[in-house]
Amino acid sequence: MNERATISLDGDRRPVAVIAFGGNALLRPQDHGTQEEQFTLAWKATRWLVEILRRGYELAIVHGNGPQVGNIMIQVEEAITKIPPQSLDVAVAQTQGSMGYMLANQLRNRLNEEQLDKDIAAVLSQVVVDRHDPAFDSPAKPVGPYYTAYRANLLMQEAGWDMVEEPGRGWRKVVASPKPKQILNSRLLKRLIDDGAVVIAGGGGGIPVYEDVGGYFRGVEAVIDKDYVAAILATDLDADLFIVLTNVPMIAEHYGRPNQRWLRTLPVTRAREMLSSNQFPPGSMGPKVAAAIDFVSATGKEVLITDADSLKQALERKAGTFIIADGEPEYAPSQ
Repeated sequence: MNERATISLDGDRRPVAVIAFGGNALLRPQDHGTQEEQFTLAWKATRWLVEILRRGYELAIVHGNGPQVGNIMIQVEEAITKIPPQSLDVAVAQTQGSMGYMLANQLRNRLNEEQLDKDIAAVLSQVVVDRHDPAFDSPAKPVGPYYTAYRANLLMQEAGWDMVEEPGRGWRKVVASPKPKQILNSRLLKRLIDDGAVVIAGGGGGIPVYEDVGGYFRGVEAVIDKDYVAAILATDLDADLFIVLTNVPMIAEHYGRPNQRWLRTLPVTRAREMLSSNQFPPGSMGPKVAAAIDFVSATGKEVLITDADSLKQALERKAGTFIIADGEPEYAPSQ
C-alpha cells in the first residue's frame, strides 16, 4: 500500500502503534448500557482501528472502563443481600474480559470483511502500583453508585470505605488513583506484537496490584488512569507511535478563551509549561498530556492526540496534535 512506503524502519520490523481510548467509546452517557449497544459501538470503533493496521502498523489497544466498572458496582450493590460482594480490582478484571471480548469479536468480523489476516489477543493485565503512593492517603476518584446518607454511613463504619457527598445526588465511594509502575506481563505482550497479533491489554488502566513484603502480588482497591498505563505499554513495546483519542480534534493553547489557538505540533518543553500552568484539567486532558510527555521523554518518539473522526486525516498528518521531542509549536490556521 502507498501508506506503507512512508514508513522507514531498520530491517524488516514493522512499526508498532499503541492507541488509548475511553470506556465511553463503547458505552456513552446517553446509552441504556445494553450488550447490543456496546457491540454496535465496538463495531464502529473497529473502523478506525483498521485505519491504523492498513498503514502498516502492528497494533496494541488500551481501553477505558469507567462506565462499565461503574455498572458492575451498581450490580454488586443491588445484589448485596443475595451474592457476596466483590472488590474493585476484580470488577476491573471483569471489564477487561467483557470489553476485550466485544472488541476482539467485532475486530475479527471487521478484519474478515476487509480480508486482513491477523490474530487478536485480549489479555488480562495486572499493573503494579506502590502501596505507599500518596494517592492512598487522599482517595479522590469516585466509583460506583450513589448511596443514601444512611447507607453511606453504614459502609464507612462497617466496610471502612472513604465516601464523599455530591449535593443533590447522594454519597459515593472514592478510591485512590495511584501512578502505575509496571505492567506485569509486558514481555508476553511484546512477543504477541512481534508475532503479528493485535493486542488488547491494560484495559481500564489494568488490574491494580501491589507487591507485599513477602514478594506476593495482591489486588488493591484503586483506579489507575489508562493513559499512564498506555504510555508504559507503548514504551515497553518500543512503539513508533502512541495515539490518544479524546473528544476534541486537537489540543488548544488557552482552550476556551478568546486567545485560544489550536496546535498542530507541541514540543515536550512547551507541553510541560502548559501542564504546570493548569491549561490541561486533571480530570480530562491533563493525564493525556502527562502520559504523552512521559512517552516522548522516554523514547524521543511522537504522540498523536485527536478524536476518532479526525484520526484518518491525523494519520496522514493533516489533523490532530503531535507532541514531539523538540522544536517549536506549530499552530493550525484559524478556524
